[in-house]
Amino acid sequence: MIVSIIIMLIVALIVIALWVSAVQQHKEKQETERRKDLTKQKKIIEESEDVLVNSANIPMSEHILRILQRRIHDALAAMVQLSPNSKELKNRLKEANERLGNSIDTANSENLVLPDNDKQLIALIQGIKKVRAVLRSEHGKGKVDSQIFIAEDKRLEKLQLRINIESQIKRGISARSANMVGSARQYFEKAYATVSAVAYSDDYITTKRQELEGYLEAISTDLKASNATALKKKAEQEQDDLDVLFAPKKKW
Repeated sequence: MIVSIIIMLIVALIVIALWVSAVQQHKEKQETERRKDLTKQKKIIEESEDVLVNSANIPMSEHILRILQRRIHDALAAMVQLSPNSKELKNRLKEANERLGNSIDTANSENLVLPDNDKQLIALIQGIKKVRAVLRSEHGKGKVDSQIFIAEDKRLEKLQLRINIESQIKRGISARSANMVGSARQYFEKAYATVSAVAYSDDYITTKRQELEGYLEAISTDLKASNATALKKKAEQEQDDLDVLFAPKKKW
């Protein structure tokens, strides 16, 4: 009898130990998942804030700014649910909510100033790519209307194209000013190929195509004139050499 009781107690202790271990593992798993979710939301906030900081350099519409603000707000709301006792997160969520209620100034949203530095230019293009990636992500989650997504993505695509064309033209003009005609022609030809490959046509594309045709024609004229001058100079030099060769010998 006593042996049976002891065996039952041992079995009960083993069951209790297993149950406690299972509960502990479950809690640890929940905590790990909670931390992973917090890290994920924090990354979303940092990425969105980084894009907003670049809004001074990247022309953004009100739709894009609202999408970024909403993204930050939703990530903070998720973090508050994961850490309900955090006063800091609650305060940040309150501030994010207030920003959503404020108006947005987009008076200069279409202005674009190309940086002189190639490194800054690359950073600008990468910034636009980040905005487009965020836009695609939010649309994929069903948080952005399809019409807005299509319109904004197209606008950003045109902005990238414009930066590409303008930077090539700028380099071409600079090379031409430095009498690097060959390099200038390469830049202009590259920009012209980009413009010609565009499937649509608008005032900007038409204007830039005509502008580039003018640059290329001017360079072609310059090269012809330069070649003609070089040939003339060469012919004169050859004639001078012949004159010296066949000139009457002086009698001493």
